[in-house]
Parts: sequence; C-alpha cells; structure tokens
Amino acid sequence: MPISIWAPDSELPGYEQLTIPLPDEPTYALEQSGTLVATLVRRNAPTGRRAVLYVHGWNDYFFQAHLADEMARLGYDFYALELRRYGRSLRPKQLAGYIAKLDDYFVELDLAVDLIRGEGHDDLVLMAHSTGGLISVLYANERPGTFTGMILNSPWLELQANPMLRSATQPMFSAAGAVAPTTAVPMGDNGIYHRAIDIDQDGEWVYNHNLKGDPAFLVRLGWLAAVLQGHARVAAGLDIDCPILVAISEVSDFRRRWDEALLGADTVLDVDRIAERTTALGNLVVLARIEGGLHDLVLSRPDVRAAVFDQYARFLRAYAT
Repeated sequence: MPISIWAPDSELPGYEQLTIPLPDEPTYALEQSGTLVATLVRRNAPTGRRAVLYVHGWNDYFFQAHLADEMARLGYDFYALELRRYGRSLRPKQLAGYIAKLDDYFVELDLAVDLIRGEGHDDLVLMAHSTGGLISVLYANERPGTFTGMILNSPWLELQANPMLRSATQPMFSAAGAVAPTTAVPMGDNGIYHRAIDIDQDGEWVYNHNLKGDPAFLVRLGWLAAVLQGHARVAAGLDIDCPILVAISEVSDFRRRWDEALLGADTVLDVDRIAERTTALGNLVVLARIEGGLHDLVLSRPDVRAAVFDQYARFLRAYAT
C-alpha cells in the first residue's frame, strides 16, 4: 500500500505528518469510496528506541504539543495518530467521526505501529484519551506483545450513570443502528467543557475549532451502537498484557450552568464508572485520581497537569521498561 512521505504538519509548527491511505476501508452514505485516510503526526525524527503512540478522543485531534514535549523530556519520541474521519484525516463529504465497528480502527493502528517500529522503536507505549481510550484497550487486548505500557487519560470505559442503563439500551441501539446506521441522534452540547479549555473563554488553549468541537461531528446510531458494544466487551473483562495507568479526575460535575468549580472537574464522563471498570482491563492496572483535573487531564491548569505528568513519569519509570 503506497504511503506518502513525511511532510510539514498542517497544524503544529515544527511537527511533521504522514498520510496513511485506507483505500479498502468501508464508506457510508454519500462518501466517496477510496477517500479514507489516517494521519500520523510526529514531533521529531527518531532519536532513540522508545516511543509513545497517542490516540485522540471523540470530536478531537492532536494539538497538545506540551504533552509531546513532556514525553520527549522523559526520553520518548512522540507520535499521534489521527483516525479516519477525524482531524487532519477528515476529508470533504465524509461523516465526521463515524465508524460502524471500533475494530475497523485496528487497520490504521496496525499501520501506525508498523511505521513507528520501522523507524527503529522497539519500546512502544500506547497513550489515549476518552473514546480513543476505549478503542485502544480493545486494540491492545487483541495485540499481545505489542506495547510495553499503556497510559489512559480519562478513557471512556463505561456509559455515564448506572451501567445497567447500557445493558438496557444496547439492544435497542444495535437494532436501530443495523437499520439506519448513519441516522443522527439529537445530543445537546451545553458548551461547558469547551468554555473551560478555550483561550477565548475561561481556558488557556488555542486549537482549531474546525477539528475540535465542530458541530459536524454528529452522534449517529451506528457509532453509538459500536461504542456500547465496546463498553460491553470491557465489562466482560479484557486481558491486556502490559502495565496500564488509568488517570482520571477526582470528580465529575454535570451541572449545566457555568460555575468556576467546572474548571476542576470532568464535565464529560463519569469518573466513578471509569474507576469501576479499571479492574477489567488486565492484571496490572494503576489508578490515579487527579484533584482538579479536567476531562482531558493535560489541558487542566498548570499545577494540575504538572501532577498528571508526575504520575506519567512515575508509571513509565516503574513499569514501562
């Protein structure tokens, strides 16, 4: 399969990106066949044998250069994978963020791993955020011997509220998704999380609003059914063979009116449900609950993300060897 060469990155100065064609992967609705791609982004050319592969969350892309800098400080070359229909990989007329089976992402994950290993890295840590965390645990479970460690930043391992809700709703969404998979599900966004991170509001981060938070990313029946199936697989128990760090905020807060307290809580996922699922991932799982953490922990205020990076460093030194 032809793969383009490294080129200057379209989003981050000094970074490089590489397009990974996915010509044989399924398209839906009015998407043009053969147009799907994934994108691998790297901070720098290889410097050693250790590397991190980062996978973003829903309605997201990689822009957290300070995370890559921290991994470089710890001795890891940093790569980020933009999945099909996300971020740098999204093309016109595509269904932003859509997938019918989470396992379909294993194609670009396999290609990314092969590319990174081909650049001389034989010590690879998988790092992922939110929905990317769900995808990544399913992938690592199916690829024993691939990773020396895994770091999960607020991974979406279970539906919010009572897990019984998933058991009750999964058959309904699976049936509806089989009939009308690309039908959008009305989902309101109160804008709280983006207010907490956007530099033009109450946050400190500059990012491309067409690639993160764009309303074109619609929750569709087939996608939701795939996520619920992923949650069910986690609940049934995985057997990931590498050490895992699960880092989450200390609290969730789902109030719908702005309050300064929302600058120190996960306003997207239920952290208690995530914590309950950590024991289902593998035999060596470290849980770190971060006081004052946002949903994307590395976007939290400076003192909080310093604590996050301290947990990352401790884990890598202790286990990812």
